[in-house]
Amino acid sequence: MAVEFINIDRETPFLLPASVQDYVAEKHLARFITEIVSQLDLREMVGQYSGRGSKPWPPSMMVALLFYGYATGIFSSRKLERASHDSLAFRYICANTHPDHDSIATFRRHFAKPLEACFMQILLIASTMGVLKLGTVSLDGTKVKANANRNRALSWEYANKLEEQLKQEVAELMRMSEEADNTQIPDDIDIPAELSRREERLATIARAKQEIQRRAEERHAREVADYEGKIARRKRNEEQTGKKPGGKEPKPPIDKATPRPRDQVNLTDEESRIMPSGGGFEQAYNAQVGVDIESYLVVENHITQAANDKREVGPTLAKLATLPAEVGMPEAMLADSGFCGENNVELYENKGVTPYFAQARQKHNRPLSERFGADPEPPCENASVLARMQHRMKTKDGKALYARRKCTVETVIGIIKHVLGFRAFSMRGLELAGAEWSMVCSAWNLKRMHILMG
Repeated sequence: MAVEFINIDRETPFLLPASVQDYVAEKHLARFITEIVSQLDLREMVGQYSGRGSKPWPPSMMVALLFYGYATGIFSSRKLERASHDSLAFRYICANTHPDHDSIATFRRHFAKPLEACFMQILLIASTMGVLKLGTVSLDGTKVKANANRNRALSWEYANKLEEQLKQEVAELMRMSEEADNTQIPDDIDIPAELSRREERLATIARAKQEIQRRAEERHAREVADYEGKIARRKRNEEQTGKKPGGKEPKPPIDKATPRPRDQVNLTDEESRIMPSGGGFEQAYNAQVGVDIESYLVVENHITQAANDKREVGPTLAKLATLPAEVGMPEAMLADSGFCGENNVELYENKGVTPYFAQARQKHNRPLSERFGADPEPPCENASVLARMQHRMKTKDGKALYARRKCTVETVIGIIKHVLGFRAFSMRGLELAGAEWSMVCSAWNLKRMHILMG
């Protein structure tokens, strides 16, 4: 029996021109993003155009193109240009036009700050739509590779060694130049070019050493502040409890802000840092993210040059304080042991946010008595904020609430890095990388809002 297949005809043209809207579903993510972008205030971008020269691409279209690209795992400007030809969803966003990769890259870099500001506007729209009701926020950080080569880093020890070598070579070239009339110089040596090359490298090394020295001074100031803070807390606890604090007395830092031999600066992106990542070390930034545990929407994001999360409590609170009044402030904050510290706990308590910070890595297969035991006795009235939080974490309600940390913020980070595939910044420098991380979080929020709205 002969099988009759569906007829496939690629040759017969359409009687009328095809409309891209016919191929994009009514509830498609591309339609949702263009609708949300149409509600954003983009006057800051529009106002920067002079009206001279060739016609620019509309900011609303470029913003929608970038957000949809980041929401679907396409970050490269060249791949975005290609998608405007190959993908029906991108064709819908671009209305069958094709912005070139140079225009896309320039727009993203030039309007980095206005694009970063869109994050707050999207949160306000989410609140208005009823999908965001801020309550408890889960906080964590992740290392994201910088747009820099780790092998282009220059350490303090090697910089001094290389500087001495180059100075000796300059002296030797100058000697050869002075004796050129009486001594045969090899034909393959261009003395002026060699001198120019070494002078440029010496200038680069001098800038690198200056930056390393500046960082050493910042580190020394930070160590002094940490030492003074520890001494003040020990004294305050002694006055409150009447007992001498346990443990060793904090050691004061060294008097001088001297760079260490392995202190280094990257010559490609000097604002990035070497950080532990995935069992090794990578030239990276530490990207922070705060996620609402009910909606899984990102409500706070920023990046830092510090590999440790302990100093990110203050910047997180500062960012949360800038949330629109309609969104409000969180009632509680969940974070792992990397954020824990008496000073950090006190910061949240003073802002009216209840902290739930782990003090150590939780073990697997805990005994029944620890998992289902009765709540401990409440602490005394004059107990420190750290002691009160320790008690709160041991209660049944505290355990149940903190258990939601891993399945919220770590889930969002995992999807961003392993599903969407955002593992490296496209732009260099702390400011531009921070703006790009905000774009990633905005794109995630749009994708999540689309799901929450059904």
